[in-house]
Amino acid sequence: MKRALAAGGDFLRGARAVRRAMTIIRAPDLRRYVMVPLALNVACFAAGLYLLDQAITELMKQLPPWLDWLRFLTVPLVVLLGLVAVFFGFSILANVLASPFNGTLSAAVERHLRGEATTGPASLVETAAEILRSVYGELRKLLYYARWVVPALVLSLVPVLNVLAAPVWLALGAWMLAIEYLDGPYGNHGQAFPAVRTALRRRRTLALGYGGAMSIVTLVPVLNFVAVPIGVAAATLLYVEELAPHPPAGPPVVAT
Repeated sequence: MKRALAAGGDFLRGARAVRRAMTIIRAPDLRRYVMVPLALNVACFAAGLYLLDQAITELMKQLPPWLDWLRFLTVPLVVLLGLVAVFFGFSILANVLASPFNGTLSAAVERHLRGEATTGPASLVETAAEILRSVYGELRKLLYYARWVVPALVLSLVPVLNVLAAPVWLALGAWMLAIEYLDGPYGNHGQAFPAVRTALRRRRTLALGYGGAMSIVTLVPVLNFVAVPIGVAAATLLYVEELAPHPPAGPPVVAT
């Protein structure tokens, strides 16, 4: 019973970090760090929606006239599936493109949470090093994701068993988002991708609560445009308060 209550508390803390992050990213000293990930996220979603519109238009052209009546059934379904693909697929793409800047944003958020002054822009050498680290880290994460996505796809195609596909995809999406965003604060402290996996395995419900809330943010129109900075800020908050080797004692760093 105590274990179940603790797990439930962890899940809620993970989800609440996302809500608190929505306030944190509006802090005046963080706005300049938010702008680049925000702009990349908006550009990715805009490109995704444009491609989706083009694909649906082309699909409708391919339907023969005698199947016009199917438009009432196919168009809503195609739009729904397309939007889900755009919001999740292009969210991952936005994270990959913004990953060098996410580390800088995470560092700024951590300084903000600890009450330290934010610093100026990184030097060109520091920026180049961060880009190389981020690209290498993203490649490792993509390989890790593939190990889980392939079995999930197979499950989706097996009759009877495919009824389990929806909850599996939801849990997998939440787990991937948790790993994706928490890589920022861990990387800033010199800890590579394996350290993130190890830490989240120990706090699975915390990670799933956070990742589940981020999945909702990713799917909500307009709010999904700021999903990347919200995700980075929430992940940093969880690192500082819950996951760092020596979390600060006393009340939460920022009470929002």
